Amino acid sequence: MHKTPDFTAPVFYRDPAAALAQVQAIYQRGVEHLRRAMRDYVSGGDFRQTRVRACYPFVRLHTQSNAKQGPAHLSYGFVAGPGRFETTLTRPDLFGPYLLKQFELLLANHGGELEVGTSAQPIPIHFSFAEHEHVEGQLSAERRGLMRDVFDLPDLTAMDDGIANGTFEPRAGEAQPLALFTAPRVDYSLQRLRHYTGTAPEWFQNFVLFTNYQFYIDEFIKLGHAEMANPASEYTAFVEPGNVVTRRTGLGAEPGDEIGAPPPRLPQMPAYHLMRADRSGITMVNIGVGPSNAKTITDHIAVLRPHAWLMIGHCAGLRSSQQLGDYVLAHAYVREDHVLDEELPLWVPIPALAEIQLALEGAVADVANLPPSELKRIMRTGTVASTDNRNWELLPDNTPQRRFSQSRAVALDMESATIAANGFRFRVPYGTLLCVSDKPLHGEIKLPGMANHFYRERVDQHLRIGIRAVERLREAGPGQLHSRKLRSFAEVAFQ
Repeated sequence: MHKTPDFTAPVFYRDPAAALAQVQAIYQRGVEHLRRAMRDYVSGGDFRQTRVRACYPFVRLHTQSNAKQGPAHLSYGFVAGPGRFETTLTRPDLFGPYLLKQFELLLANHGGELEVGTSAQPIPIHFSFAEHEHVEGQLSAERRGLMRDVFDLPDLTAMDDGIANGTFEPRAGEAQPLALFTAPRVDYSLQRLRHYTGTAPEWFQNFVLFTNYQFYIDEFIKLGHAEMANPASEYTAFVEPGNVVTRRTGLGAEPGDEIGAPPPRLPQMPAYHLMRADRSGITMVNIGVGPSNAKTITDHIAVLRPHAWLMIGHCAGLRSSQQLGDYVLAHAYVREDHVLDEELPLWVPIPALAEIQLALEGAVADVANLPPSELKRIMRTGTVASTDNRNWELLPDNTPQRRFSQSRAVALDMESATIAANGFRFRVPYGTLLCVSDKPLHGEIKLPGMANHFYRERVDQHLRIGIRAVERLREAGPGQLHSRKLRSFAEVAFQ
């Protein structure tokens, strides 16, 4: 016997706010049903003849024609042609403003109505728990093993990236997708973000900086606390791993702030959040070294639909004309990282995005206080190669060097191409500004004394350039950022 919430018939809406309210009601009713059942199960309730289930809400659009003439600058908010389009939805408490905007654009560009109802896609019990609820930890091993007979568990077949990869083909009679990610895929990534970054998804901001060195994080922490000590700061809170919240001077603590506590050890890829009231602040993540980490974290942050992510970190300079501390603005990528070869074949080009390039170049000029004509003294624009072999210099016969020379690469790292490629794959605007920290082809390898001097001289300036670039992008607005270069032939409507 299935124990489910009372059935809610689909309803049609012309008002996007009313459609969102219905999504919220269906979702809340479902997770509350699962939470009550889980508490009963933990308390020893008899579920031998009962299977508990609740399903995600869906939103559906029926259109008979192509979109009306909408805002010419937008690359989202409309479907490619007539048909039936839908997606399952989760966490409307977290994604409420985002969903409202998507609903508004769909109705403005297509007219008609949005249909909202309960889907046939079950909510896995693990994805229904509240943020600080860990009731399953009280179960015996035997009773935990019986959970799959009572509740729906995460099903990986329901959360692949076929839509984002462009390989999804609807079956006969099946609706076309409205969004890149289904609800289970989003929930899966929200859980992973907590694990990898040590912070809740609620804190993530719409602009993300990635780095591959802790030195940048140290400077970001100093900056975050300095902003919180300034009552006139545009930022409202600074959040560190363990959900440790520092509010700006003059702002009182909010409910839940007291729950945060520094973790006994940092998570694998710790995240720090300099927050603005409209979520247009800055999240910074230390992804460590390597393309695997870069892919992992961007796979999951992508479901939050940030306005842009930027890589600021260190690289090896490949040209004799470069000096330690020079900047490299990537305008192309050589992908020898290999972690995305299956999802995004190597024959797919990763274009530079003009809006991001201009913001980064302008930020260098602003922070270094140099006119555009002088930027070439400290910054080179060119191809960045990313490799999965940290010791590429030791391979015999100089084969990597030959390839890098043929590609015209000016710098080498292990993460930038991965971050750019995943930005392309997930339609998240991306960019890279690196700083030359060694020149292995010219005998200038990292030595302790040289490294310490380099870090003192450049890390603070580089971080301020990244933050200034975000400010420039924020001023442009999200409608200017989400480039048509990232759209496929038949793109989903949701940004």
